[in-house]
Amino acid sequence: MDDRLVSGESEQNEDRFEFSLRPQTIKQYIGQDKVKHNLEVFIEAAKMREETLDHVLLYGPPGLGKTTLAAVIANEMGVNMKTTSGPAIERPGDLAAVLTALEPGDVLFIDEIHRLPRAIEEVLYPAMEDFCLDIVIGTGPSARSVRLDLPPFTLVGATTRAGALSAPLRDRFGVLCRLEYYNEDQLNEIVKRTAAILRTEIDPVAARELARRSRGTPRIANRLLRRVRDFAQVKSDGNISSTLSKEALDLLQVDQLGLDHIDHKLLRGIIERFRGGPVGLDTIAASIGEESHTIEDVYEPYLLQIGFLQRTPRGRIVTHLVYEHFQLEVPAN
Repeated sequence: MDDRLVSGESEQNEDRFEFSLRPQTIKQYIGQDKVKHNLEVFIEAAKMREETLDHVLLYGPPGLGKTTLAAVIANEMGVNMKTTSGPAIERPGDLAAVLTALEPGDVLFIDEIHRLPRAIEEVLYPAMEDFCLDIVIGTGPSARSVRLDLPPFTLVGATTRAGALSAPLRDRFGVLCRLEYYNEDQLNEIVKRTAAILRTEIDPVAARELARRSRGTPRIANRLLRRVRDFAQVKSDGNISSTLSKEALDLLQVDQLGLDHIDHKLLRGIIERFRGGPVGLDTIAASIGEESHTIEDVYEPYLLQIGFLQRTPRGRIVTHLVYEHFQLEVPAN
């Protein structure tokens, strides 16, 4: 089988080191309390009935733990997880190879499920509903359809753009879970847990500072911790103090709200070149040299969350909070 289609581990371009930081059970998973509570009920009910868990759709901004939560679901159900992604499945034959390799009860995790081609979705519908696969053998007048039975399985789909899923596919998921940005206390716990796994001493004030600058995202918190640990190892005794953490984060160009140089470039660009907006997304992207979909998927969600940016029918507008953050005078209307 093509190794790019299925793997027993995550295919998120993260190394084994990052993989080892991930919690393995729901109790170890920090944050997303409402989602965890509901999943605990659904998993326990499925185990009591000796059935597979209903198909699960996880959606929300990147870096919030969708892949980790899929692995936790598989661990809690006591089954294996096979991983692939929407862009990797290009033909119906690719999907057939993935599905026929599943064992009874397995969790199939499809990342970026919104990028599945529509033709693949049509093949996926009967697999999700009836655990069967309809494939066409041959071409022309001699073509015939063959139905293959599949073992019961749980499909866990992850997406940052739930609205991009077709309605028929979205409706076939029995469990819908929206992951929200983490608060500072939750990120503080994640930073301390990761530091313990890394066997790195971290000052409580430093841990809080890292949490504050992680823009509500565990992936960013862990990444910043590893980079600050590098500074501590080279420039100090390996322990992360509050002073060193602030110096390292400043050198990494991450400000007190977690905004990096791209956020600054984007916000200042709207202020300086377009008088605060409104301005179209493609125009912003061209003016700062970034892809429009990167701005929309990676940077905008957090800026919208903290009230720095507004989307209007005419384009993007920065709010007065941006002027206050950069200590600029708010222009008169």
